Amino acid sequence: MTDTSTPTDARTAALRRDAELIAAAVDAAGRGMVDRETVAEVVALCAVAGEHLLVVGPPGTAKSQAVRRVAGQFGGRYFEYLLGRFTEPNELFGPVDLRSLREGRVEFETAGMLPEAEIAFLDEVFLGSTAVLNTLLGLLNERVFRRGGTVLASPLRVCVGAANHLPEDPALAAFADRFLARVFVEPVADARLEELLEAGRRPAAPPPAGAAGDVLGALDRLADAARGCDLDGVTPLLATALRRLRAAGVPVGDRRAVRSQRLVAAAAVLDGRGVATARDLWVLPLVAPTADTQALARDTLADLIEKAANESLAHAAEELSRSTAARAERLARTGAALLAQHRGLPGGRDSRLRLEAALREIDAGFAPADLPAALAGIRAELVAAVAPS
Repeated sequence: MTDTSTPTDARTAALRRDAELIAAAVDAAGRGMVDRETVAEVVALCAVAGEHLLVVGPPGTAKSQAVRRVAGQFGGRYFEYLLGRFTEPNELFGPVDLRSLREGRVEFETAGMLPEAEIAFLDEVFLGSTAVLNTLLGLLNERVFRRGGTVLASPLRVCVGAANHLPEDPALAAFADRFLARVFVEPVADARLEELLEAGRRPAAPPPAGAAGDVLGALDRLADAARGCDLDGVTPLLATALRRLRAAGVPVGDRRAVRSQRLVAAAAVLDGRGVATARDLWVLPLVAPTADTQALARDTLADLIEKAANESLAHAAEELSRSTAARAERLARTGAALLAQHRGLPGGRDSRLRLEAALREIDAGFAPADLPAALAGIRAELVAAVAPS
């Protein structure tokens, strides 16, 4: 049989395989957490985009847990630290190399420290001293660690900073701006407390045996694809969106405007495409600096992102766009995952209740005539699964 596939077809198929691998890793990371799927998915988005993420929310809202679980699923070298006013640079970047010092050179031992990490999480990131933040600024900007006589290219894919609130000190503005994407979290809503309590009793999903290297490799291949993503077709829409944000009072400087393209490209390749479209513009509210301006951005761009969605990052796309297309993608993914889990377990009340809840959410969100084909198929399977045997 003659192979009629084209190189473009092969590239698209490879993109989809890698995107599905990342989606599965993110799903596994989010399993057992409630209402933190968006954080996990945006970590993946930023890792592919080569950008950094700031997660803002009150203490005890599982910010570190979400990042830690994603890092565990991705594999690679992970570094985590809680910063304070008295944190010394050596605690993050490594101690002075005493052997080099005896020879008259000031160099640093970076093994196991932040400069050699592939994924990093810095809690209370704005509490760092000037010495810490200045060194960190160069590392985040250039992926190069420079201190004393040590110059080291860093393999850092993404650094996630966390804070209880945004800094009020103008001196920290330049540092905060290095975190292009922002996610704001709140305690889980009262209506989901039972789900939270149940999830807290379940152990976290372990990283898949032998798959960590594959996931990290997929992340790197998607990052390469994002750098070559075709943005020409979406550029006029992107420019229109940025003009609207500025006119509405959402502060988007030139640097953030240019770098927002990286998020758009990352969204496209994580959706299995090498060409960006309007479907990928859901990422734009992420560049708004505060929770209020993110809400304003969603409202201002409502008509431009009404068809936005993402197969791999369904929760984040829905949260940031509020689009029916994104909701359909998320419900289809959730329903398919529940069905797969249900088939692998003996029949029981808890499993049936989850299937019924997914079915109710589909019916509450879509009239029968408006159901997308893929979601209609999932709904039919859910109906069959909960029907009395």
